[in-house]
Amino acid sequence: MHRHGYKGRKFGRERDPRQALIKGLADALVLNESIETTLPKAKTLSSYTEKLITKAKVGDLHNRRLVINGLMTLEAAHKLIDQIAPQLSGRNSGHLRIQRTTVRRGDNVQMAKVLFVDEIKKTEIKKADSKNNEVKQPTKKPIENKATKPTPAAKKTGVKKQ
Repeated sequence: MHRHGYKGRKFGRERDPRQALIKGLADALVLNESIETTLPKAKTLSSYTEKLITKAKVGDLHNRRLVINGLMTLEAAHKLIDQIAPQLSGRNSGHLRIQRTTVRRGDNVQMAKVLFVDEIKKTEIKKADSKNNEVKQPTKKPIENKATKPTPAAKKTGVKKQ
């Protein structure tokens, strides 16, 4: 049988497990900023993640939702949009580098490392309290009655304003 006109790699998986594999690899790449995998997976991951980075650079609501859908975790999506994409704004494409490494001992397959071309600087993201998973509200001070509150001039003399 011929392979003319068939695009994409199958990795020996059906459609849904293959999509989950690519999403998981992209998620790990965003969170760890470099991963090592097989060369065919690295090539597929590179093109998939480049498209996500382009969407993350726009950063509007629709593209944000597409990026969230394209990654496994919400944490990775927010990191890509809020931290990584602004630092890659100087480039139009070519955000990732694929470096061939060793061959795997068990099955002699070529391994490759995928990483960002530009150095990603670490910046802290303000997170909610991890114990409660809620954002703490600031405590409100009780409202004081202005009639009983002494004025600055009255504080000096000790006279209350009425």
